[in-house]
Amino acid sequence: MEFEVSYNLDNEQQFWDELEDIVSASCQTHELIDNALRSYLSFTTKFKSEYLQSEYDIARCTYRLIQGPLFTAHKEYVRRQIVYCLLQEDEISILHLTTVFLLLDGRNDEETFEMMKTEGAFPRLVELIQKNDIQEEPRLHRLLLDLMYEMSRIQRLSWEDLSSVNDAFITYLFQLIEGVSDDVNDPYHYPVIRVLLVLNEQYMVASTSPANRNNAPPPPPMTNRVIKVLSKHGMSYKTFGCNLILLLNRESETSLQLLILKLLYLLFQSRSTAEYFYTNDLHVLLDVILRNLLDLPLDSAPAAALRHTYLRVLHPLLANSQIRRPPYYKRDEILKMLHLLTASGTHFAPVDATTARLAKRCMSVTWLQQIESEPEAHSRSSSHSDADGGTNSPQTPNSSQENAIKNGQRELARRMMGMTVKEGVESANSISEVASHMEKPGVQTPSRGRDN
Repeated sequence: MEFEVSYNLDNEQQFWDELEDIVSASCQTHELIDNALRSYLSFTTKFKSEYLQSEYDIARCTYRLIQGPLFTAHKEYVRRQIVYCLLQEDEISILHLTTVFLLLDGRNDEETFEMMKTEGAFPRLVELIQKNDIQEEPRLHRLLLDLMYEMSRIQRLSWEDLSSVNDAFITYLFQLIEGVSDDVNDPYHYPVIRVLLVLNEQYMVASTSPANRNNAPPPPPMTNRVIKVLSKHGMSYKTFGCNLILLLNRESETSLQLLILKLLYLLFQSRSTAEYFYTNDLHVLLDVILRNLLDLPLDSAPAAALRHTYLRVLHPLLANSQIRRPPYYKRDEILKMLHLLTASGTHFAPVDATTARLAKRCMSVTWLQQIESEPEAHSRSSSHSDADGGTNSPQTPNSSQENAIKNGQRELARRMMGMTVKEGVESANSISEVASHMEKPGVQTPSRGRDN
């Protein structure tokens, strides 16, 4: 940073008074605005170790700028200059202050995150997050992860943005989680998991609705690197799966629940990742899904999309994971819940057609059909092939239907790994529905308990 101003302070109050003078400057030209911003960065970085030691202090300092006349009178220009600062600066203190500004301002006004995308900030974040000197600054590193998450969840990233993410970056994020696996409350768990979730969603959106402006040819297929790394090295990154289920169990924000469900959907669809989770964790996950499906109100439009997504995840979970094997965990409870969702007039609310269709598809899973009587089910066991195959016996209509769905799921799995597939399979429509279900950040999941 070339611009330097000499300051001599005797106490903390003088620091805040001087800061107020800087952010209150009346600037009529871009040159004056640039000078004021240089003064702000020079002053705050000079006294950062003395007066800006806590995250609260840095946030307070940032809000002084956001609420001051310097910014309020020239929002677009100041934002752009700070985005340029993020793109060009390497000094840790400056990066810290600019990152906090973009994070706080962007949460208040999404135009900031949109400008970051336009100016090419996403590849820069990928670069910064992996830099050794930044990794040695945990507070800044965590803020950069938060910034990547926030800017990625409110808009669709470009093909070029996603191309800046390689296998090494995704692997690095999984390794971060494993590195703090002994402490589930470690601040790294949450930011890193959220970045992986939002990147997975971006891959899903890219695979279902490729950009095609001005009749330009579509870009090459985009490999979902989150799924790719888990399919190849999932056994090395089990902590991520455990934390994912814990997060879904306690999360009340709808948008984050949807992000988790989208990743679970893809994991259970692919043969290479369908058994990624520990069996005990799958039991917890199934309990969470059953509870949440029963808790969602039937007469709430916002709850409908979430319910549909839960049901779309439940089918491959039942059909492809270890849950499909004896002793058939909570088989009776699963069927009771599904019958409840399909019963007309349940709780004085009509059942929508999509909920009924998805619930019946879950009930079509072979091992759920074997409950009429245990002896009868046992006598028919030789005519029911497992989800992985293994018999050439004649198939019942239910098992035939299930296998047709599975064929579509295999096509979907290949698609999510960046391979070409035929159009029109059922799973392609299903993934489009899952990918399209989104909610604004901060919206809480509707609940029968809270509504009553």
